[in-house]
Amino acid sequence: MPLLRPAGAGRLSMRLLLIRHAESQGNLERRLQGRREFPLTERGLAQAHALAERLVPLPLFAVYASPVGRAMQTADVIAAKTCLDVIAEPRLQEYDFGEAVSGLTWPEIREQQPEIIDAFRSGRSDFPAYPGEEGRAAFQDRVRAAMRDIAERYENSDIVAVITHAGPIVLFLFDVLRKEYRRPIPFVLDNASITTVEVNHGAGLNMSGAVVSGINDACHVNHIQSEDRAGGT
Repeated sequence: MPLLRPAGAGRLSMRLLLIRHAESQGNLERRLQGRREFPLTERGLAQAHALAERLVPLPLFAVYASPVGRAMQTADVIAAKTCLDVIAEPRLQEYDFGEAVSGLTWPEIREQQPEIIDAFRSGRSDFPAYPGEEGRAAFQDRVRAAMRDIAERYENSDIVAVITHAGPIVLFLFDVLRKEYRRPIPFVLDNASITTVEVNHGAGLNMSGAVVSGINDACHVNHIQSEDRAGGT
């Protein structure tokens, strides 16, 4: 799906390009990264450059990013190509899973916190409980506020790139789609993928104020993707 449609095509709206960071070492090793720092891999850097080239033709107004390193690295490549500064937004950080499990691989979590794996296997719709975690309500509040504030700063027809993590993008998509934030998650977000949400500031009662117009657009990095989808967040 094209990121920029011809003038007059569809209604006038501002566009949020929700971008999952490029592949990190934690993704490659299939770790539950959370707030832990893992740099981009060589493939991740290649993904970031391919992503930036995809965005160069667009009239981007701004580039926002989570301050977590893997998101900032991705955003820095985009900003350099588009001649924009990166605006760090702490509320775009990934979910804080707590010190007990953040940075661990899933086999390590199975060994150290087997009840978490049991909760996943139970098929329940609620998220597993992680020791010392941030809390889903707090996560929802900060991500919603960040996305709302970013959207409200811009006018209809503006395009803004938001480089963040799978968790915040998933949460925001559930909101836009008017779905309860529960498991299972019915879509995949690949590294360096673009998910597009259009926000119509002048929407009336008979028109949705925000719509999802594209999910997991990763055609620009398909030639450099690994054979398996990257794990982690």
